[in-house]
Formats: sequence, C-alpha cells, structure tokens
Amino acid sequence: MSGRFAGKTAIVTGASRGIGLGIAQRLVDEGAKVVVTARKQDALDAAVDQLGGPEHALGVTGRADDTEHQADTVARAVATFGGADLLVNNTGINPVFGPMIDLDLDAARKIVEVNCLGALSWTQQAHRGWMSEHGGAVVNVASIAGIRSAPGIGFYGASKAMLIHITQELAVELGPDIRVNAVAPAVVKTKFATALYEGREQQVADAYPMKRLGVPEDIAGAVTFLLSPDAAWVTGQLLVIDGGVTLTGGL
Repeated sequence: MSGRFAGKTAIVTGASRGIGLGIAQRLVDEGAKVVVTARKQDALDAAVDQLGGPEHALGVTGRADDTEHQADTVARAVATFGGADLLVNNTGINPVFGPMIDLDLDAARKIVEVNCLGALSWTQQAHRGWMSEHGGAVVNVASIAGIRSAPGIGFYGASKAMLIHITQELAVELGPDIRVNAVAPAVVKTKFATALYEGREQQVADAYPMKRLGVPEDIAGAVTFLLSPDAAWVTGQLLVIDGGVTLTGGL
C-alpha cells in the first residue's frame, strides 16, 4: 500500500466491524492514524487490536447521535494524533422492516436522528474542532436505497436520500478547503445487511452483473479514493458502488 495518508488522522464512525472497520483498515494500511467509534467497548478494543494497536488506532465509545461524544472524539483525535483531517460518517441504523405506511414514527425519528442529523453533527464537530482552520475531507456512507425505491426498507432509503442531499449542500458551503462526498453501496456482506441475503446469497447475487455481493473492501477502496488527493477536484458527488445491480432493477 502507498503512504498517501501519512501524517493524516481519520475519524470513522461505526467502525468496530463491517464497512467501517474495512475503511479504517485501508486508511491505516495507507499511513493514516484512525479514531474509530462504536457503542460497545469490547468490540472497539478488538478493532483497535486488528488495526495495529494504539500506535495506529484509538477507540472511543459512545452513541453516534450524541453531540458530546462527537465533540469528545474530535478532541481526542487532535490530542492523540495531532489532527482530525478526514471524517467518514459510516454509522447507520434501520431498526424496522416492512411497508412505510405501517412505520412506527418513533422509529422513523430515530432513523433520521442517527443517519442524517448524526452525520451532519459529526461534520459540524470536525469542522469546529479542526477542519475550519486546516481543511479536510468528508465521506458519507449512503445507500442505493437512497436513489431508488426500496420496498421493506423505504424509510431507511428516505434517510439516505436526505444524507445525499446534505452531502451536496455541505460541499457547496465548505469548499474550497473541505471536500464532502458520499458513496452508495448495494448489499454488502456484513452483519448489518444479513437479513437482505441470508440463506439465499447466490439468488440475490445473481441479479448483479458482477455475480457477487459486495464486501467491505469494495467500499473501503472507493471511500479512500474520495478522501485522498487523487480526488482533489471531486466534491458533492455520489459514487454508486453496486456491482451493477441498479442497471438491472434489483436491490
């Protein structure tokens, strides 16, 4: 791996496993120091060990939508590794499945709180704590559910559509020193997405021109590109990472 992130510090939310951990690993492999967040300390401790230990990574526990946790994480990134140059808003929730017409509105409010307002607030905290003076790059992890109908997870998709629009607005507001982009994965083989393919993985994968589901490394490569100097003239964009499935009408 190259050292294109040498001297940089990244915060990756929801990174004790899955896509977030894959992104954090790729950043470490390319020279960054990373601060990873999640709700469970034991899972974070294991992630930090996997990432190379405290020389390379710091774990900070807390709820993703807690502004005090966000501010503390940014402050600890600066104090421990000397900055908060890169932010990946990876945390997302979807506690419900079924028709939107029957959706529990308290669950809907929580989805927006975490998936949309949480990402905005993390960006605000990183801006206040570091990026406003030093610049930086932000990537929001959205979903293909945010660009098309997604039966069963419709409100999750609606929240990701909002996140995509937040990305565009922040890109306009924060340029030229801070770039803000988003990625929209299809189904990736993680614990979060298990219900979408468990027991029928090949059947689901057959709808994809690439004939397989995604893995965290697929998303990590795209995210690190958008965070890197290779994307220095890219902002406000949505990169769809879907194995071609949106071309076929599948999810």
